[in-house]
Amino acid sequence: MDKYSFLNAAHTAYFAELYDQYLKNPDSVEPSWRAFFQGYDFGNESSGANDINPEDFSCDHVSESLTKEFQVVKLIDGYRTRGHLFTKTNPVRARRKYAPTLEIENFGLSESDLDTVFNAGEIIGIGTKTLREIRTHLEAIYCNSIGVEYMYIRKPEELSWFQEKLNVNDNQPQFSAEQKKYILNKLNQAVSFENFLHTKYVGQKRFSLEGGESLIPALDALIEKASEYDVKEFVMGMAHRGRLNTLTNIFGKSAKDIFSEFDGKDYEQEVFDGDVKYHLGWTSDRVTEAGKKINLNIAPNPSHLETVGAVVEGITRAKQDDKYADNPSQVLPIVVHGDAAIAGQGLVYEIVQMSQLDGYKTNGTIHIVVNNQIGFTTNYLDARSSTYCTDIAKVTLSPVLHVNADDAEAVVHAALFALHFRMKFKRDVFIDMLGYRKYGHNEGDEPKFTQPLLYKAISKHKNPRDIYADKLIAEGIIDADYVSKLEKEYKNSLEEKLEDSRKETKTVITPFMQNEWEDYTTVEEDKMNKAIDTTYSKEALAKITKVLSSLPKDKKFIRKISRLIESRQNMFDENKLDWAMAEHLAYGSLLEEGYDVRISGQDVERGTFSHRHAVVKVEDSEEEIILHNSISDNQGKFYIYNSLLSEYGVVGFDYGYAMASPKTLTIWEAQFGDFSNGAQIMLDQYISAAEDKWKLQNGLVMLLPHGYEGQGAEHSSARMERYLQMCAKDNMFVADCTTPANIYHLLRKQMKANFRKPLIVFTPKSLLRHPLVVSTVDEFANGSFQMVIDDAQAKADKVKTLVLLTGKFYYDLLEEREKLEREDVALVRVEQLFPLPIEEIREVLSKYKNADDIVWAQEEPRNMGAYSHMLMHLDEAKTFRVASRRPYGAPAAGSSVRSKKRHQEVIDYVFDKTKNNQR
Repeated sequence: MDKYSFLNAAHTAYFAELYDQYLKNPDSVEPSWRAFFQGYDFGNESSGANDINPEDFSCDHVSESLTKEFQVVKLIDGYRTRGHLFTKTNPVRARRKYAPTLEIENFGLSESDLDTVFNAGEIIGIGTKTLREIRTHLEAIYCNSIGVEYMYIRKPEELSWFQEKLNVNDNQPQFSAEQKKYILNKLNQAVSFENFLHTKYVGQKRFSLEGGESLIPALDALIEKASEYDVKEFVMGMAHRGRLNTLTNIFGKSAKDIFSEFDGKDYEQEVFDGDVKYHLGWTSDRVTEAGKKINLNIAPNPSHLETVGAVVEGITRAKQDDKYADNPSQVLPIVVHGDAAIAGQGLVYEIVQMSQLDGYKTNGTIHIVVNNQIGFTTNYLDARSSTYCTDIAKVTLSPVLHVNADDAEAVVHAALFALHFRMKFKRDVFIDMLGYRKYGHNEGDEPKFTQPLLYKAISKHKNPRDIYADKLIAEGIIDADYVSKLEKEYKNSLEEKLEDSRKETKTVITPFMQNEWEDYTTVEEDKMNKAIDTTYSKEALAKITKVLSSLPKDKKFIRKISRLIESRQNMFDENKLDWAMAEHLAYGSLLEEGYDVRISGQDVERGTFSHRHAVVKVEDSEEEIILHNSISDNQGKFYIYNSLLSEYGVVGFDYGYAMASPKTLTIWEAQFGDFSNGAQIMLDQYISAAEDKWKLQNGLVMLLPHGYEGQGAEHSSARMERYLQMCAKDNMFVADCTTPANIYHLLRKQMKANFRKPLIVFTPKSLLRHPLVVSTVDEFANGSFQMVIDDAQAKADKVKTLVLLTGKFYYDLLEEREKLEREDVALVRVEQLFPLPIEEIREVLSKYKNADDIVWAQEEPRNMGAYSHMLMHLDEAKTFRVASRRPYGAPAAGSSVRSKKRHQEVIDYVFDKTKNNQR
């Protein structure tokens, strides 16, 4: 008897559904069925494991009708998996050819099967249908104006949701006549705005949206529909292309203000340098058609494409933590990319990798690519190796919707589809909107130099509004005059705003996220150095110490960690607090005062040098204990996260977080200080310049371990010279503290001030456990931040050599002075390098009247460290004797022997100017 005869007697629809389930997720079907289907595929394709006999599973054993059902299921799977390769999504180029195609012959079917009825139609929601009808359905879903990539998703729930959604109306838009008119109206605004600028500001850069105008109705639909999900705030980032159009037609920025920026007027604010118009940010409130208020934010961006994406994620997370902790999805990030940028910029990978991590997730981002199919002048074939610019999405198995930008309804439909996915699964989703760029990279470029054939086609191509208007006229929804009336009305309003703008003599820049910053003021350099009360009572510090030194008694911890935590109380009782305790008490006191604290970076929970231990693991379960969250009932929230191995992305994220949450002490710590150079673009474009460019205050703290301890070129220098070169007027603080009390007060000062500036701190490594690097409880409780620390041991009248220096080098020189018993040398520490405390330094210089040898000492090479900074800001520095390593290309020697030798030569030269330290 045929052992497979039971297959012929059963209902084929059941097998078709089971086989479909197997194709999606083999492990989800019962093992015996899985074995059968594996064997069937093997026999059908003449491939498989060596222990399977293909003859046992040859198609002869299975009825022809069942075999055909399986082949139709294979066809359906082919469309689901590869249909996106055969779509009509490219408005101006012929698609590349891919093989094999989706022709039915490639699935063991033929023309003679087209009118055969198959139960397999049930698995795509259309019931029992002919192969012809099944294929028509599949073509509509997968090969029309929207191509969908999703079959790599591994969660059956998400896959099933996707397939059910795609089956609704054959994945085709289904809008009412009024909705279609509304889409046309937004398209008209997008097209007319660009045309208006093109005629009024001939040749000026505006990075036109022409060729991608469907972005505007898509964003509009997203905002309107999101309000139904109770989304309260949008945070958006985008580069130049289409930004002005978006600001006006989505964010409600007055065209009058944009025209003022085009006219190049000066700014109303004296202490503000400003930026080009297509970099500026904007915040506004919008009331949706349903009457719901949504807060809209578009972050300022530099020309460094994709940089703003990390900032947007940080802003979003801060808003979620501060206001929507119970439902973080109420803040929705949208990042608009260019095709060349998303494919070419490594930062995108970092941001995508963050998206599901506890410290950085934002419940899903909607990524929209305005795909011009060209970078500046570079063809897409030269811009990436991947098939699609959006292939980065596959890192997190995020779905991608490829859509034809000429099909406005399809673009809106894709945007709403993406929104539904994000709100349902709280994951990233990508929309690849294929269009074109009507002009060159900017409006002054000639694109025909590099893409003559493409631009010949573009010059004859209708814009999306006119294409859509023709469609609506054919459907009888509008008449031929409808668009011209819309265009006239909109252009008349722009003319009025242009006239109004030319009555103004100055440009006024509206601050970004002004609501978050209403309690803060901006200050210039003279106010930055004013003393701020950072005292905190001994009693309160004692209470915090008790909490931070008491692990739960009912849990088991590694003995060494138990002793370490208990030692915190011992330090307090012995009146010798180290660097780690300075951090803990700074955070604890701020938390008790109601501030939040967020720390992130590589290995920050323990600390790279095992000094912090802010997160303690239970030995037998790895449960995390965070004592800082148990200080008091009404305290602030303490967040600390080990980051992914990223600098650029994480610094951008934390900068964005600090931008949106000025009441949070936001800290990024580098594993080693020099690793921060991986985030150099963030430092150049945001941290050092954002207040001048965009009126953005930001209190981000960067802790950068620095110090020459023989660990080689990559683990010695935080490259302080680079930060100091970026310092100007009032843009940030830079400090190099040497005592626990000073870092304690510095961190508290950062939050107690009524303004925010970025704070760069060069932190120690060996000093974390140095016996001399301790402070008393009284210095914590009643002290303040010291910009300059005078030599308490020196007797001024005996001092002949006055040494100014900063950081860890002080303790090396102190040890040498004691060894040499030199009472004629004073060591004065400059703890704040910017703004340089010039008055305090001059007081010190005047105090030591008998000193005829004034030295600037540093452990860094002459071309590094703070020496050039001192020369720039302190006139007297030009006469100082300089003790340093000679100039080098690398920050430090790799050989520990050589490093120690050079270090000692500098020390020797400090105490004896006849020594030669220039080797």
